[in-house]
Amino acid sequence: MRRTTHRRELFGKGVRRICAVAAAETAREMICQIRAGLRETPTIELRLDWLRNDTERAALLSWLRAKLRAPRGANTAFRAATFVATCRRREGGGKLRGTVRQELQWLVLARESGCAWCDLEVETLRRLQQRSLGELQLPPHILLSLHDFQRMPNLKGSLREVGHRDAAAFKVAAQAATIADSVRLLRLARSAPQHNLVTVPMGEVGLPARMLALREGSALTYAPIGPATAPGQVSLDALKHQYRAHELSKRTAVYGVIANPVGHSLSPLFHNTGFVTTRMDAVYLPFLVKDLSDFLRAIPELGVRGFSITIPHKQAILRHLDRCEPLAEKIGAVNTVVVERDGSLSGSNTDYLAVLRALETKMRVSGSRVLLFGAGGAARGAAFALADSGAQVVICARRENAARELARAVDGEAIPRRLLLSTTFDAIINTTPVGMHPHEGASPLSAAELNCRVVLDMINRPQKTRLLQIAAHKKIAPIPGIKMFFAQGIAQWELWTGRRAPESAMCRAVLRFLRAEENS
Repeated sequence: MRRTTHRRELFGKGVRRICAVAAAETAREMICQIRAGLRETPTIELRLDWLRNDTERAALLSWLRAKLRAPRGANTAFRAATFVATCRRREGGGKLRGTVRQELQWLVLARESGCAWCDLEVETLRRLQQRSLGELQLPPHILLSLHDFQRMPNLKGSLREVGHRDAAAFKVAAQAATIADSVRLLRLARSAPQHNLVTVPMGEVGLPARMLALREGSALTYAPIGPATAPGQVSLDALKHQYRAHELSKRTAVYGVIANPVGHSLSPLFHNTGFVTTRMDAVYLPFLVKDLSDFLRAIPELGVRGFSITIPHKQAILRHLDRCEPLAEKIGAVNTVVVERDGSLSGSNTDYLAVLRALETKMRVSGSRVLLFGAGGAARGAAFALADSGAQVVICARRENAARELARAVDGEAIPRRLLLSTTFDAIINTTPVGMHPHEGASPLSAAELNCRVVLDMINRPQKTRLLQIAAHKKIAPIPGIKMFFAQGIAQWELWTGRRAPESAMCRAVLRFLRAEENS
């Protein structure tokens, strides 16, 4: 019977608890991934099932054996590394089209090639009919894992199932449909330290909990070196350098953005760059929030100190606030919340400042006539900001009732879309998500509807939206939404931290990312 030791003895500390996943169709590709992964972490999972055939699997293991048996002093990174061999069959969510016998055969060969660990599925254990794992000649340490790609299982029952006496550590990976599901997995990691447990919330909803898993006691967290191997993964580079998952502790202040969708958001890169630059013990996470109450209930347990709010929660959040700044209350939309020490929620709106600062780079706002296309939360902030600055506000939206209501609130005017073909403005502002990544080819307005001197698109990704391209072609001054994004984000960061934001570093990081994305 194997003796289970403390997780820190098994997996190490700090960055060693980040497991980089190497998964590719050929041995050559996987070798490149392993080399890249070792530059970031000494813990590497080898997804042997991803290799397209037995020839590629044999080639990879032969290469690994040669590296680990090289003369002492050579290949230092390889000798210091921990390799976890995985050859998951399709029954367990992997890619191996083979039998249990074939799976075990490759894990035995992995041990002979120098792998100290293997990941064995519960499905395989069921087929072994109570045989001892010790007699299978697998790698000396076995990580027994259970994956449920459909739902969150009964966690206590799952822990009993993976709690095999011959395994050195255990993994429960399950689909998180709600943030409450993610919290349940984090609780499991906290409550079962004696099991050397790995907990993996899967899916986009579970992504923030992946970042917090090590903080809560999970023995490992995973990140792909190449393509994602499971739902909700972020890249190895982002997990280590942007989110710093291995450095987070109970003292770390947690911030985030709540949205649906949220995958396109540049806010995590922007705000985390600020925290890294100033060496603050804080992290900013993307929360896919379908049900606002689901997120709000999780705030105390996740340790959230503040959050940004975007589509579609800017107005719905109001009824959950304990305090709200007068202008945000007047606008009827909030994009920033501070969680006070007593747990109460204070709301504010930084969008209105961003609109004015962006427009003022191209025109005089006071006395101008500005069209807002859309009537949602972003439009409300812009409408009140413009009206307070002396602009004449005109609203056009698909929901005509909403357009009329917003126009009345700011003593403006609502017009039907057909009149855009014959009406001129000083500026037109798109407040809708039409044209946002990944649907860059769409434009909310046609060339014939752009009769103005300036066009501001609130979308910040891509920088050059289709709408702005049309405007530039018509010699209309385009203002990218990234200018607004920077202004409102800096205001948020300073509101949460009480410090001056490192603006240049934060903006530079986002612009560098966008340039790379556009050139890819």
